[in-house]
Amino acid sequence: MNYKIIADEAILIDFINWLPELKNNECYYVTLFARNKYAKDSELKSDKQQLKRLTSNKEFLFDKIKQMECEIGSYKQKGLPIPQEALALYITLNPRNYEVAARESAIDLVRLITNEYNGYNPHQVVLTNIQKACGTKKYFDIDFDNVEIDAVKSVIEESINNDSLTYLKTRGGFHLLIELDKIKNEYKKSWYKNITSIEGVDVRGDNLIPVPGCFQGMFIPHFV
Repeated sequence: MNYKIIADEAILIDFINWLPELKNNECYYVTLFARNKYAKDSELKSDKQQLKRLTSNKEFLFDKIKQMECEIGSYKQKGLPIPQEALALYITLNPRNYEVAARESAIDLVRLITNEYNGYNPHQVVLTNIQKACGTKKYFDIDFDNVEIDAVKSVIEESINNDSLTYLKTRGGFHLLIELDKIKNEYKKSWYKNITSIEGVDVRGDNLIPVPGCFQGMFIPHFV
């Protein structure tokens, strides 16, 4: 038996089609975590063990996610197999910029090689810089934790025009995805303060989001 990363192919394909188109120097960054809060009965100690990370364009994104579905037991933490229910797949909603990442990686690698080797992995250095190198910033993400959409939707939609909003239902709450170019002038100076003051707001900005159609601790994130 193999791990299941993709829970609903149709939802995932629709999400990939919905993602912003990439420029020539951009990619998407995807990472698979094992989270012990989703596997309470397991012996996992870390809440966010990174099992796999990769970059992709839209064309190959589905296939690259599918390739993560290796044999059960292939993912381990300190020798213990990672249980299926601990898996959660995330993606950077905004594209990442290869040129910015390459420049920062070159600086980091030069600094590293001028000192005694301390265990660094050049491949991981580059991937970390890709994760941090935001390219086209199309969306602002606000993560609401332990809050249902219906409980705060009316307050949100008093603070910003509705056509700039996309709601992503997740296992622990939801992500509010705000399309920056669509925000009307009348809300531009006030939306951030008003929305981030709503109860339940956790992380905000250029975040990783759970991938719709893929497992997040056996829950299937989806647009509402």
